[in-house]
Amino acid sequence: MAKQGESKESKPSEKGITVKKSEDISEWYSQVVLKAGVADYAPVKGCMVIRPLGYAIWMRIQEHFNKVLEKYGVENAYFPMFVPESFFKREAEHAEGFSPEVAWIERKDSSEERLALRPTSEAIMYDSYSKWIRSWRDLPLKINQWCNIVRWETNAVKLFLRSREFLWQEGHCVYETEKECIKEADDYIKEYKSLCESLLAMPVKIGRKTDSEKFAGAVFTNTMEGLMPDGKASQLGTTHHLGQNFSKAFDIQFLGKDSEKHYPFQNSWGFSTRLIGSMIMLHSDDKGLVLPPRVAPTQVVIIPIFREEAREKVLAEAEKLKKALSGLKVRIDQRESMTPGWKFNEWELKGIPVRIELGMRDLESHTFVACRRDTGEKQSYNISEAKQKVSELLDNIQASLFKKAKDSIDARTKKTSNFIEMVQEINQGKWVEVPFCGEKPCEADIREKTEGITSRVITGNISKEHGEASCINCSKKAKHFVIFSKAY
Repeated sequence: MAKQGESKESKPSEKGITVKKSEDISEWYSQVVLKAGVADYAPVKGCMVIRPLGYAIWMRIQEHFNKVLEKYGVENAYFPMFVPESFFKREAEHAEGFSPEVAWIERKDSSEERLALRPTSEAIMYDSYSKWIRSWRDLPLKINQWCNIVRWETNAVKLFLRSREFLWQEGHCVYETEKECIKEADDYIKEYKSLCESLLAMPVKIGRKTDSEKFAGAVFTNTMEGLMPDGKASQLGTTHHLGQNFSKAFDIQFLGKDSEKHYPFQNSWGFSTRLIGSMIMLHSDDKGLVLPPRVAPTQVVIIPIFREEAREKVLAEAEKLKKALSGLKVRIDQRESMTPGWKFNEWELKGIPVRIELGMRDLESHTFVACRRDTGEKQSYNISEAKQKVSELLDNIQASLFKKAKDSIDARTKKTSNFIEMVQEINQGKWVEVPFCGEKPCEADIREKTEGITSRVITGNISKEHGEASCINCSKKAKHFVIFSKAY
């Protein structure tokens, strides 16, 4: 695969996808993202440009999740992207955890405090919280921001999946009691799961992270993990119970109903544009992008087919059909410089869920032809039933994409208590649920022995009711069932 900055990636010369997903998924993925016009490599090393199609998908995700935020009473705000160095040092574990990824602004005036570009916003937001929160009446405080994040990755950029700058949402909430704090940390990961499965048609696993993999400074971390076609896991979202660690570090206190001062409990949670890359990798095929209808910026494209003498009549009927499909996201491709066949291929590449072909023969029979992007199946429908039939078709495509993905992931999800078998299954493109002790040294040993296999999510606790089990690596008493795999 060409590297960032080479002409092959920044200016693709061939229109279609030239490699198969099953043969070289890395090169295939890059070609799909670039040639479908979702994103491009930036002239700045390690960064990406999100093109209008990619940003429109992100906006659809935002629209969906802003309704969730409203349901929970979370308000959107915005905080500076510059974080004073002293702020990081207030929570030691947090500072240590993020230190390898922090990008610092170097200034000639050494008398000023060094500033970081935010790798996450706990530090900059909680300083404000310490000023805003005074009484139990100020709680709960629930704020979210949609913003950019900078983490100084040393690995090569992989569009949407790994880059130095990316977009995300991050929620930061403060509560009077630990009970309500934990409840909502658990609620938000369930909302993330709903977003992935209902909007993006991506099946996911949710649960706690192990202590080795939890967020720096958290009491515990919930995670949402997806299994990609190449067998690697993609962490798609996390929620963190921060306890009182940050409220004590940033001196956030409130006067309680008992007239005593207390430290509140906090959680934080976020997902990023990685959702877009994972969705593309999961659903797309050798023809290009495949978009689930509910997240597609354009759900239906109408392609008029005519000879010059019938031009006005066919275009007029195409407009009528578009109006009949009101409520759906529809566009008419009226470009005259391209043939219908060229347009078919382009819209396939861009992943539009339904393509409608409308010509004189269709008008004479009061029908239109609809083609599904996911399967390529074509069917003729009566124009009088357009809204009902196309809506049903879009719903069917959404459900079919989810089922296909779920069946594939279920088939590649294995269980074992044997270490060698676990490694073999993971090397064959699966993720594997195993009994695990949960201890950090043991997990570090697994990572070292297997050259990068890590725990992804705790799927359940081991109790005497279900019979005891030994850790797959150290043979100590296992505490959890945990999915291990390679990961992005």
